[in-house]
Amino acid sequence: MKAIRRFTVRTVLPEPIAALDTLATNLRWSWHQPTRDLFAGLDPDVWAESRHDPAGFLGLVTRERLQQLALDPEVVARVQAAAEDLRCYLEEPRWYQGLGDDAPACIAYFSPEFGITEVLPQYSGGLGILAGDHLKSASDLGVPLVGVGLLYQSGYFKQSLSRDAWQQETYPVLDPDALPLTQLKEADGTPCVVTLPLPNGRRLHAHIWRADVGRVPLLLLDSNVPANDDGARQITDRLYGGGGDHRLQQELLLGMGGVKALRIHQRLTGGPAPEVFHTNEGHAGFLGVERIQELMAGDQELTWDEALVAGRASTVFTTHTPVPAGIDRFDAAQVKHFFDAGLAPDVPTSRILELGRESYEGGDPSVFNMAVMGLRLAQRANGVAKLHGRVSRAMFSGLWPGFDHSEVPITSVTNGVHVPTWVDPEITAMAEDLAPGAGVGGRWDVVFNVSDERLWEIRRTLRSHLIEDVRRRLRAAWRKRGASDAELAWTDSVLDPDVLTIGFARRVPTYKRLTLMLRDPARLKRLLLHPEHPIQIVIAGKSHPADDAGKKMIQDLVHFTDDPAVRHRIAFLPNYDIAMARTLFPGCDVWLNNPLRPLEACGTSGMKAAINGSLNLSVLDGWWDELFDGSNGWAIPTAGSSASAHERDDIEAAALYELLENQVAPRFYGASSAGTGAESAGAAGPSARGEGGVPTHWISMIKHTLSYLGPRVSADRMLADYVSELYTPAAAGGRKAAAEGYRRSRELAAWSKNVRSNWSQVHVEHIDSSGLSEGPQIGDKLQISAYVNLGVLNPSDVLVELAYGKVDESDELTAVALAELEPSEVLGNGRYLFTGAVTIDHSGAFGYTVRVIPRHEGLASKAELGLVVNA
Repeated sequence: MKAIRRFTVRTVLPEPIAALDTLATNLRWSWHQPTRDLFAGLDPDVWAESRHDPAGFLGLVTRERLQQLALDPEVVARVQAAAEDLRCYLEEPRWYQGLGDDAPACIAYFSPEFGITEVLPQYSGGLGILAGDHLKSASDLGVPLVGVGLLYQSGYFKQSLSRDAWQQETYPVLDPDALPLTQLKEADGTPCVVTLPLPNGRRLHAHIWRADVGRVPLLLLDSNVPANDDGARQITDRLYGGGGDHRLQQELLLGMGGVKALRIHQRLTGGPAPEVFHTNEGHAGFLGVERIQELMAGDQELTWDEALVAGRASTVFTTHTPVPAGIDRFDAAQVKHFFDAGLAPDVPTSRILELGRESYEGGDPSVFNMAVMGLRLAQRANGVAKLHGRVSRAMFSGLWPGFDHSEVPITSVTNGVHVPTWVDPEITAMAEDLAPGAGVGGRWDVVFNVSDERLWEIRRTLRSHLIEDVRRRLRAAWRKRGASDAELAWTDSVLDPDVLTIGFARRVPTYKRLTLMLRDPARLKRLLLHPEHPIQIVIAGKSHPADDAGKKMIQDLVHFTDDPAVRHRIAFLPNYDIAMARTLFPGCDVWLNNPLRPLEACGTSGMKAAINGSLNLSVLDGWWDELFDGSNGWAIPTAGSSASAHERDDIEAAALYELLENQVAPRFYGASSAGTGAESAGAAGPSARGEGGVPTHWISMIKHTLSYLGPRVSADRMLADYVSELYTPAAAGGRKAAAEGYRRSRELAAWSKNVRSNWSQVHVEHIDSSGLSEGPQIGDKLQISAYVNLGVLNPSDVLVELAYGKVDESDELTAVALAELEPSEVLGNGRYLFTGAVTIDHSGAFGYTVRVIPRHEGLASKAELGLVVNA
């Protein structure tokens, strides 16, 4: 018989070990090995049965066993020591507490997904894992951050394969009471409720659940509450579930409801109000509208323009997509329908629609673009790698017409990974032996003190752990595909702990090119079965449920892996998640990444592999474009832009095969040359390696990778960059905007309105130059006189610049330098003379021009208003 209802009963712990509940519900355990070891030591069998979930573990242990543990002085002492360690971690000052009063008192971080642990499956891929790592490093560094997201009833889907290798999705329903969450409640014990009005008189209610991610609270809104009608209850059913109205309502709840949840949490805890709001991708962009509503309805009674200025000053927007197709776009009439229901009653709906309107060349004015809204609501914006920053500046340049792409106000902060989560305990133990107390990731340079033999042995151990996991998962996957145990004896010998192991795991959209390795199946088979230096490959990844092209790529790959001739050397593992990743990253010798450049915004999987001593083999895209140095892996060459899609894939697949065959595999096996065929085969083997059969060149690359990339790919570095480059300036801007009853916000709003209204009058009438010899030479002073008509504006309202440098054949300036021209004479009728001089410092073709830009101390960049007049 099936139960018609289920719920989870919480364990009551004996007082001596009651702290186990706190240790289980604070998700620090997910990256703190001593806490995991504590639970594992209490009952290893139950710990395995719980799938390493402390809360699940406590639910499985019998009352009798708990009583026995509570009477064991050694157990009690260990529990109390762990509880004291957690208390110190939560309360004692950390890095951030030494920054002083300029740093923000609180930062609100909004994201549609958070990948903290597989126990809390609220993530689909890189964006969620990045958000989880952001929270974890914020906790470790003491950054006062509050996360805001949604609690999905089914999370993301679980993946399995049919007998014919077609992806199957299932959506197990989650019970919040069985998760490491606590519900926010009022003083009378009733759940706190966030409410949004919906069209046709309906209302959307949501409860708020809190997950403790170390020091960081994560608030998750849940619409599956009795007060909602059936439609409203399903709004938080699945991560990225549905489309149209369903997705729009998810994003309204995340953004607008998220701000309301923050206010409730602040009221209950008495903590500081957020001084900075960070929008992680456009999904949460409506938070800016809710903040404007608060300001317009508040005691200060700000106008739309004033509230927009005040809200923008303290908002940071991060874009994660390098392609327009990756951005959420809604029909503008659809958005109007929801806001006409009173979501933001004091904000004119027409103004909201303008925020997301693609009112630029090439845009669609009938569409509401969430990323465009995010950029218009944030005074500071960033991409997630240097290359992605350049791509983003080009992609969104229409919002700042007349400016060079390099001047578009989108900077970059390269993503990082949370080292304690992703580094294997074997690597941690190695570092701790050499630098006791330094902590994980604290001393990457100590790897040079490790003997080659020990590092090689650790890498083989990690490879062996992966192989054990692959065999277990492969057997389970084949059983789900309908195979019997009698058919699966071959899985006991899948992979070899002494063979070069390559990993490839990520989401499976077509641009990531899962099947590029299959471009020449016969050649791949020869690489897998090479008699002297074979390779083996472990692959994992999920395709979006609606992406049949991605599912077909998985099917094609699995059909290849099913071939009895190669299935011991290549495996596809269904249901890629955090638990699988923790074994996969450390166990691979090489991490493969071959997206279409430049469509990978950052891609952090290779970072996770690198901190475990894996070498990257990747297209120069995302983070690899800036951190590849020739000694930490290999770069797959990219085909020229003139190649067709078919030719491009042929060229890049051939380059991949060449690298594997002639460089990667020979180096792993210690071949003395990088030749092919008999030459390479004759050089391979232990005799060509160093003492003990260790490939010394390969080990030197591992040591260099760990020491060079370790600190650079750390999420601690990423958080420090966010704090210094974005959070602290945003907090300063927000404080200035709010000071003296929002005086500066009112002044900047009035000034901006005046400048926009009269900008059409501004033009450069004439430019004179002097000071050059008859034949201009290096060292000559170029003196410029620019006659500028400002109309009703004043010289203090503008910045007049001389732009100069080399010019190409079409007279485009390159390597542009800028020099400010000063007002030197009032000519009357709005006309002014601006003058200045520069020294010519290079030979060849030289050119210059003059431009006029609005200037105000409240602007964060020259291009902020998107206004410029070029001569």
